[in-house]
Amino acid sequence: MSDANFIDTVTQESVYSELSEQSPVFTLRQEAIARIRNSLRPGQQQMADWYTGPLAVSAVPGAGKSTGMAAAAAIAIARQYELAAQARQSYRRQLVVVTFTRSAAANIKAKIRKYLRDDLSLPQTGFVVYTLHGLALNIASRHPDLSGLQLENVTLITPNQSHRFIRTAVEQWITKNQSTYLRLLEGSQFDGEETERLRRQSVLRTEVLPDLATTVIHEAKSSGLSADDLRNWSQQTTDPYAILNVAAGLYAEYENLMRSRDFIDYDDMILAALRVLDNDSARRIEQNQVFAVFEDEAQDSSPLQTKLLEILASDVGNMGDKGDKGDRGDGFYNGNQQSLINLVRVGDPNQAINSTFTPADPIYFRQFCEECDRLQRLATMDQAGRSTRIILEAANFTLEWINSFYGVKMQQSSHDSIASLPFRPQRIRSVDTGDPQKDANPAAVGMGLELYTPRDIHHTVELLSGRVIELFAEDPSKVSAAILVRENRQGRWLAEALEPICKEHKITLYDVGERDRRSQIPQEILALLQFCDRPHSPDYLKAALEVLVERQLIPTQDLNALASLPEEFLYPGPLTAPQTENVHKASHLCRSLLRARLELPIYQLISFLALTLNYDQAELATADKLAERVNQQTAGNSSMGSMLSALSEIVSSERFEAVETEDLEARYTRNGQLTIITMHKAKGLDWDYVFLPFLHENLIPGRFWVPPQSQFLGDFTLSEVARAQVRAALHNESRIPEVNQAWEIAKHLKTAEEYRLLYVAMTRAKRLLWMSAAQKAPFTWSKPENLQEQAPCPVFPALKRQFPNAVISLGTAVKSGS
Repeated sequence: MSDANFIDTVTQESVYSELSEQSPVFTLRQEAIARIRNSLRPGQQQMADWYTGPLAVSAVPGAGKSTGMAAAAAIAIARQYELAAQARQSYRRQLVVVTFTRSAAANIKAKIRKYLRDDLSLPQTGFVVYTLHGLALNIASRHPDLSGLQLENVTLITPNQSHRFIRTAVEQWITKNQSTYLRLLEGSQFDGEETERLRRQSVLRTEVLPDLATTVIHEAKSSGLSADDLRNWSQQTTDPYAILNVAAGLYAEYENLMRSRDFIDYDDMILAALRVLDNDSARRIEQNQVFAVFEDEAQDSSPLQTKLLEILASDVGNMGDKGDKGDRGDGFYNGNQQSLINLVRVGDPNQAINSTFTPADPIYFRQFCEECDRLQRLATMDQAGRSTRIILEAANFTLEWINSFYGVKMQQSSHDSIASLPFRPQRIRSVDTGDPQKDANPAAVGMGLELYTPRDIHHTVELLSGRVIELFAEDPSKVSAAILVRENRQGRWLAEALEPICKEHKITLYDVGERDRRSQIPQEILALLQFCDRPHSPDYLKAALEVLVERQLIPTQDLNALASLPEEFLYPGPLTAPQTENVHKASHLCRSLLRARLELPIYQLISFLALTLNYDQAELATADKLAERVNQQTAGNSSMGSMLSALSEIVSSERFEAVETEDLEARYTRNGQLTIITMHKAKGLDWDYVFLPFLHENLIPGRFWVPPQSQFLGDFTLSEVARAQVRAALHNESRIPEVNQAWEIAKHLKTAEEYRLLYVAMTRAKRLLWMSAAQKAPFTWSKPENLQEQAPCPVFPALKRQFPNAVISLGTAVKSGS
């Protein structure tokens, strides 16, 4: 039993006496509960009124989900004190609060403690706050014999396409499945030319199959599926590559590798917790500690995570003792109506922006909302005080326009299910007069919404920087601002363009993407050293070239063609065709790395590579830290082999932290600075002024395209087809879609998520939303100098028509006070 469930005898007797219904303290506490409830908005009050059973809360952006959940949690804990006092129990059951990130967990924990301490005068106990994986790990670690996790003997990893386990699984599958591999190699057509065969081998082994493995492993494990399940589904399809069968083989090889090396991933933690809860005795122990589960960001949960919470929230044998505490409807039961599920799930399916690259699928939270609605257990938090009213109007218009536009397209393609629309129909309303939130729906700055059509991306920087200078001119310490970009390469380009301007006007510029790049340093150094050690390896050469392209040291080009013949690329002979300028630049840089390997001592190589990659100051500090650690681990055995072994261990264990000088979570929204951050990372944050440049159709919603190097397989990608097929099976579709239909479904899923991402970005702004779509922009931001005519994001012209007063003529200055 957790210590949080117990209170010492003295405190216990004090609480019992205070909570006696005749006690003045009891009356005061009821008054305090009423004050907390009355300080909340209607949707939040429905959470505060919860006593038992299920409750779905669909909340719009800025509705105060965390505040409402913290208040509801504190009130629920206070009522649990009452129940324990009335029954004179020696312990109380606890509330489990689950959030999506560690920072969100710390935030809501502080809010609950404040309510308990300041408003209810109660001990700050009776609850625990976890991330989903933290909760699973806690359950699994308490029952190691049942979970199968001996934590001192296992290593946690985050598998991705480049992870060595994924790569090893691919190689093992190829060895065991030569006929299927050759069928993939042949593709839709093949003339047998040797150079093309080598190029296709490189594409399959380093891109297509690792991507397929990563996608399907995440999708399958997070849904409780085995490799055999995928094989069975594969029999329902007729595609020539048997994609799901290939995926099943890769999945099986990966699982065998993980078990043989005592490695686990995050999905294994959920599965381990479920193994514990499959045991009757352990399940009762865990359930008896919990009186309810509150979940935030429920739209981002996978099926297995939802199952874990439902089991934990099942109130076995306690269905009749709370019947007088409010109406619970018809109930919401786990299994054959044997246990009531005390589960409150809060989320916004319209902010689901992770489902195309994680197993999260908003359809499950939508279904939970629909079921709760049927039972009259659905609360809607549709009032938001974050943004000024014109921003709310723009967000509402965007949602409705996209649903209408998308609905027409779906009808044309026979995808007319309302569940397939990008958004759940729901309008954001401004708050009522006298709302408790300070400065709710603040006054607009400038027009509140400003829409620009610059000539090109350079003109965009000119207009954006001019607006920033105006906004920061008065008192920068009282305002916060952010530029939200679709991808990191845009952020990097903007940071370079804005740095001298910001420095001249003493505006702090903070590029969040720099931190992400620092976290990749061990992997980048390892890739270059592996190439230096074995330059004849096509895999190592390609990995090194990918690092050089990512760091913009060489131009983007077909790396598979270069890597297929390493010797010819590095040291072309007299009969070799002349290299293009781009290839020559890449070849020259690679030869310089090999020369350094021969001329420099081993212990200086990491520092040399850091300088070669043009690392900035913080990155150089991280590289120095990495070099020091590697040198310590290889002391007495200084060789390339020992260095590679030490680096491989650091990368695979994922326990190396980049050098940081401040609390970066707090820095994202700090007053007086201009933050450059991706739209994905901006979720859950807000700023006074938000800038959304580069709103072009080729990025939002984007074109679902097949990389040129893998087009020999057909006009689709294996990983996205497999994802759509797996999800169709999970959604109990009548049949598994064939390749072409699955590819169309994948397009719809991707488009819907990109539009939700735009909606999330727009709703981050409080006082000013600045949006632009330049007439000329790069087709790909790996080559920002290549400008061409680009169509705007389809919603942008619609916004200009709907809000003509927000359209800013070129050259017009918009003053902060206007």
